[in-house]
Amino acid sequence: MSSFFEYVVQCWPQLVLGLGLTVKMTIFSLVLAVIIGMIACLFSISNVKPLNWISGVYLSVIRGTPLMVQAVFIYFGLTAALDVKISSFNAAVLVLCLNAGAYLSEIFRSGIAAVNKGQMEAARSLGLPYGVAMRKIILPQAIRIVIPSVLNQFIITLKDTSILSVIGCGELMRQGDQIVSRNFRSFETYAIVAIMYYVVVTILTKIFRIIERRLSN
Repeated sequence: MSSFFEYVVQCWPQLVLGLGLTVKMTIFSLVLAVIIGMIACLFSISNVKPLNWISGVYLSVIRGTPLMVQAVFIYFGLTAALDVKISSFNAAVLVLCLNAGAYLSEIFRSGIAAVNKGQMEAARSLGLPYGVAMRKIILPQAIRIVIPSVLNQFIITLKDTSILSVIGCGELMRQGDQIVSRNFRSFETYAIVAIMYYVVVTILTKIFRIIERRLSN
C-alpha cells in the first residue's frame, strides 16, 4: 500500500496538470456550446426554412457520428484539406463545443416548449414583437427550466474530454497514457486517473444538486 501512495506522489504533478487542462477544456467548450446550442435551437424553431435546414443538418451530423470520429476528422482530416494548423487544445475545444452544442440545442428547445404557449400569445396580444417576447418572456423561463440539464451536460462533456487523447491533447487521460508508456504500470496509473475523474464528477454533482435545490425554491 505504501508503494502505491509513493507512486501516486510520483505521478501526481503530471496528472494534476492534465486534470487542469481537462477542466479548462470543459469550461471553454461549454461556454461556446451554450451559444451554439441556443443559435441552433432558435434556427430549429424559426419559421424560415433555410434556418431549419441548417439546424437539422448540424444536429443530424453531430448526433449521428461518434465524438472520436469528429475529433479525428477535424484535427487530421479538415486541417489537412484546408492546409491550416490548429493546436490539439483548440481542436479539442472546437469538437467538444460542436458536440455539446447539438445536445444543448435540443435541451433548449424542450425548455422553450415547456413554457405555456399562452404566454407568447398574451405577449403578442399586448403588441410585443415576436423577438422581444421570446427574449424577455419565454427564454428567461426556459433557461430556468433547463439549468439542471445544462449542468448535467457539463459533467458529460468533462468525461468526454478523455476521448480526445486520440488527437494528442494533454488532458488527464493523455497524461496517464504517457506515464504508462514510460513505466508500463497501467493498472496503478489508470486506477489513479479513474479515481481523479470520479472525485471531480462527484464534487460537481453535489454542487449542481445544491444549485438545483436553490433554483427550485
